[in-house]
This record gives sequence, structure tokens and C-alpha cells, in this order.
Amino acid sequence: MSIGDDDLNWRVEQACHEGWPAAVEMIVDGWLLRRSGGRIRRPNSANPLRGRRGAPDRVIDAAEAFYIGHGQTPLFRVPDIAGELETELDRRGYQPEGGTIHLYAGIDDMAEVRDARVAVSPIPGEDWFAARFRMSAYDEDERRIFRRMTASIVGDRAFVSISRDGVVVAVAFGVIRDGMLVVESVETDSAFRQQGLGRGTVGTLVDWARRAGASAACLQVVADNTAARALYASLGFSRELYRYHYRRKPHEPR
Repeated sequence: MSIGDDDLNWRVEQACHEGWPAAVEMIVDGWLLRRSGGRIRRPNSANPLRGRRGAPDRVIDAAEAFYIGHGQTPLFRVPDIAGELETELDRRGYQPEGGTIHLYAGIDDMAEVRDARVAVSPIPGEDWFAARFRMSAYDEDERRIFRRMTASIVGDRAFVSISRDGVVVAVAFGVIRDGMLVVESVETDSAFRQQGLGRGTVGTLVDWARRAGASAACLQVVADNTAARALYASLGFSRELYRYHYRRKPHEPR
């Protein structure tokens, strides 16, 4: 990995943190401990920060104390660019889950998509929220958490949606941080897939970011989601930066 790549990786890492903010964040030994409640993993996990980080055993001890003290199971998000905890997590019985890829593209290298079906707003409306919650099967607590998260986003942002017969059936949102569009929450109702709706929402976010002066775009996609990866590749997300996975310790029987 070149120095330039390393700089880009950490810029993307920071932009993605800010695009999906957590309710509570605390820095310990070069790791960002994030907590929001609910089942969403990213805002409820320990994440490495750029620069010097503490010894693995000390970091894990601190993270375990933080999460257990708040009634949550400790969860570590471990990217390829900061894998120093892996051996100690193995020793403590933490199991891997949820392999994900960071994709990146220069904004001028991306497809130009103009889709008249897509509505764009700087804030999410109730119909946007209703669709997002329906498609993700969020419970009441998770709905509250998600609303709080979107309300805390800073900087330029856009929430996009496509409706059919008055019902929102595809959503996404984007945030511009450090000159980069961070694409988040791309969802299409299962009854309306394979109709180009995801291309319309994400492509519209790219068009919005281009006009807002962004120079690049990034997103995270589950490694085995071949349909989503094909969609993003068709829009120009052709560069893989790095991958990450989570580490969680199985519940021990009492």
C-alpha cells in the first residue's frame, strides 16, 4: 500500500464515521468507541483511528469495560488497514462476521444519471422514514435511534427517494465530507427490484454531489452482495480500497 493510498483510506474512514454518526463516542488509546443502541453494528462498535494506537490487550480491556458497562455486547470493527487486534481477539474467543468492502471513485469518472422519478430533499420526510423503516424491519427503539442519527449529521446532505402510486419504494442518502460523497442507506422495496430504482437513487446522489463541488464518492457494501456490487460498478465505483469485518464474542452459557 502506498503512502497516497494510506492517506486516502483514512480520509474515507473518517468520512464514513461522520456520514453515519453515533449517539455517544469516546476515544481510548487511538480507538473510537461508538454507542447508539439497537442492532446497527457500525454506530455500536469500536473503530481504529489514524495514527498511534494502544496495545491490543489494553484497547480490548477498555472497550469491553465501556460496552459491558452500558449493557451492550462488545463489538470491534476491524479494517484491513488496522488489524493489530486480530491475534488478541482470537485468543479471547471473538468470532468474525459481516465482511464489507469500501468502494471509491473520482466524481468525474462516474456515470451521469438524471432520473426524473427521484425526489431530493436536504432533510428526510416522514414518507422517507416510513419506507426506510419498513424495508429494514426496524423496531421502535431502532427507529428512534435512526431518527436521532440523521438529525445529527453535519454538512451538506441529501435524502433521495422514488415513489410508486404514492408510496416510497426506494431510498438512499448522501453526505459530503472532506470533498467526498458518502453514500448511505441504499434500500429498494423487494417487490420493486431489478427496475433500475437503485441506480436512480444512487446516480442522483452522485449528480447532486457533483453539482455541489464534491471531487469523489465512496460507500460501503457487503462483500457477498453481488447485485449491489454490480449496481455500484455500473455507476463507476470500480476501485476497492480496503475491507473490514466485525469481531464479536458469542454469548457464554450460564
